[in-house]
Amino acid sequence: MIHAYKLGGYNIVLDVNSGSVHVVDEVAFDIISNYEKKSLDEIIAETTKTHGVSAEDVKAVFEDIETLKAEGKLFTVDKFKALAKEFKKRQSVIKALCLHVAHDCNLACKYCFACEGEYHGPRGLMSFDVGKRALDYLIEHSGSRKNLEVDFFGGEPSLNFEVVKQLVAYGREKEKETGKNFRFTYTTNGIILTDEIMDFCNKEMSNVVLSLDGRREVNDRMRVNRGGSGSYDVIVPKFQKFIEKRGGKDYYIRGTYTRFNKDFASDILHMADLGFKEISIEPVVADPSAPYALKHEDLPELLTQYEVLAKEMIRRERNGEGFTFYHYMIDLDGGPCVVKRVSGCGVGTEYMAVTPEGDFYPCHQFVGNEDFLLGNVYDGVTNAAVCDQFKNCNIYSHEECDNCFARMYCSGGCAANAYNSTGSVTGVYSLGCELHKKRIECAIMIKADEAFGG
Repeated sequence: MIHAYKLGGYNIVLDVNSGSVHVVDEVAFDIISNYEKKSLDEIIAETTKTHGVSAEDVKAVFEDIETLKAEGKLFTVDKFKALAKEFKKRQSVIKALCLHVAHDCNLACKYCFACEGEYHGPRGLMSFDVGKRALDYLIEHSGSRKNLEVDFFGGEPSLNFEVVKQLVAYGREKEKETGKNFRFTYTTNGIILTDEIMDFCNKEMSNVVLSLDGRREVNDRMRVNRGGSGSYDVIVPKFQKFIEKRGGKDYYIRGTYTRFNKDFASDILHMADLGFKEISIEPVVADPSAPYALKHEDLPELLTQYEVLAKEMIRRERNGEGFTFYHYMIDLDGGPCVVKRVSGCGVGTEYMAVTPEGDFYPCHQFVGNEDFLLGNVYDGVTNAAVCDQFKNCNIYSHEECDNCFARMYCSGGCAANAYNSTGSVTGVYSLGCELHKKRIECAIMIKADEAFGG
């Protein structure tokens, strides 16, 4: 299976199953595109007429294609389908927890899936005892895995900062006792970001995630406090200071775009102009009736925005003003292992979220939905049937993935987005699929420009 497309002045051919990428001329592009559809004689007749080349030239290209096919770089077969379920069975250890240290927030973002940080329940803060037990559970169920990941999340974790500090200190002590290594991450909206929090995070957090949607008018339309006031002027100076103190490393700005800013490339470029060089912005996933929800009719404009962004990123990189956009980070030489490519993020199998009360859910986006309650930090996972649902999440559990060129780069997509849009964790969020495919095309095109551009 191949995917042949043109973008940014490049003719690109992706061999889906091997991951090989070929940048070719017009003649080779057309021949490859027709290789499985037409006979050699038909290709010769068509190509000589269209491109004015000789039959011998066409045969030479055809022979090159045959060689690449024999080498496993073009038209390769899928070797992984039969192994997909086995991959999930191997995911028998927990490697990461998302600790909801605060089910409370000092913002009331209009698109918040967490219902203003409360996750459709009462406000609450995680106690040190619950968090301590969660870290112990992670260690106990991590098997031989040495590196463990813990995300401090909310709501707004800064509302429970003292417990965050206590849990990090406890984790560092357990590292000495067990030989494990904790990689802590902190996600914040920045409203009450202080020098103390910045300094602590810069010492202890392997990564920080800072929430900003882009231009002032865009951010302040959705990211408001409970009184309705915007957050841009409060958080931007703090984020700039935070990143400067951090040395510009191990962070990213994370935003959401909605139907109100379908020109979201301008928001990404605005954030880059503010000095933020590590940027992620995600499409909102919302009830279709919400005024800010994205619709399929918006796709042409949204797909164009990703192309606009990619081309501007290339221009800026050439001028020494480059920045990283999360969705265009792609490794064509190595990348994730086959298990990860086929079976996804490990939701409900390798990764779980923990509420302030100590309840386990498959990930932060399922918290509060009792149908997905897995157990708790004291009794462990008691609802194995829910875990089994997620063990079936892979690129082969979606019929829609069978003929999708991007499947090895999305691993079947986000189970939470699938559930929220279709009612099934093995469903497909079709709008998100179209956006993802365009992002992969753009990411590969940027790599092509790095190799062949001026």
